[in-house]
Amino acid sequence: MSDKQRLKIAALVALSFTGIVVLIMALLVKAVITFQLALLMLVALLGLYFGFGVLIFLYRFVDRLK
Repeated sequence: MSDKQRLKIAALVALSFTGIVVLIMALLVKAVITFQLALLMLVALLGLYFGFGVLIFLYRFVDRLK
């Protein structure tokens, strides 16, 4: 995979994360959700991105071992 492709993937992941955070903040400002729920959603989002990042890293690492 070329460096340009990796940079594009990283930019798309960062953009999707930022977009979801902005959506959660917009819901918080419009009082659709409470502060506690927004905080819970942000922590869960961070956990999902971190968890899937670890899974992808391990999958690629194990694939190289074969």
